[in-house]
Amino acid sequence: MTQSLVYIHPEAKVGANVVIEPFTSIHQDVVIGEGTWIGSNVTIFPGARIGKNCKIFPGAVISAVPQDLKFNGEQTIVEIGDNTTIRECVTINRGTADKHITKVGSNCLIMAYVHLAHDVIVGNQVIIANGVQVAGHVNIADNARIGGLSAVHQFVNIGRHVMIEGGSMVSKDVPPFVKAGRYPLSYEGVNSVGLRRNGFSSDKINEIQDIYRLLFVHNSNVGKALKVVEAEMNVTPERDEIIQFISGSERGVMKGFQR
Repeated sequence: MTQSLVYIHPEAKVGANVVIEPFTSIHQDVVIGEGTWIGSNVTIFPGARIGKNCKIFPGAVISAVPQDLKFNGEQTIVEIGDNTTIRECVTINRGTADKHITKVGSNCLIMAYVHLAHDVIVGNQVIIANGVQVAGHVNIADNARIGGLSAVHQFVNIGRHVMIEGGSMVSKDVPPFVKAGRYPLSYEGVNSVGLRRNGFSSDKINEIQDIYRLLFVHNSNVGKALKVVEAEMNVTPERDEIIQFISGSERGVMKGFQR
């Protein structure tokens, strides 16, 4: 571990083979897993729990207090999983009394200038491109992809294997396995390329496409369309995941296909 021109609080727990470049500050109540690299001019505030073999690039600020007027100094944390890369000038705020944690999973790529607000939960193998701004209490499931300069409204849920095009305003929930874009945010088809890359068979992708045709193309009322899906589509884990996501949405889901 490089210690020249580095501030490391004596109560911080730094694992083996961690490299910390000059002009970085590591505060108390911080845990850093072995093999992690932390670039210059990074600030890691109390409450950070960083996994093994992560890479945190210059200018990042991890576990600063939330930008939430309701925050009252409660003990909360930021947790970052193993093998995750945090690029330049990313800011990740710690949780509030709602969840007490802001979490980024393992094997994620969080690109430059992304902001993850308090109580955001990001799954595994997620890619968030440059400049994306994610408000508080957002959930982003495994293998999601969010295009650059998008903004995600507070309390939004984004499902597994979703692809959101750059510059999108995400103010409604985005169900799993789909592509979303345009304004207002709308269904643009199934994320077949992403699904194929993650081992989904052609038959499974076709099944998912059939479900979303019923939900977002052939029907204008999602509530009625859900009943059609339950009646006409075979029971599979993917079908049930889609139904449960949409029926459980509190904000409502994005619009269907817009011609």
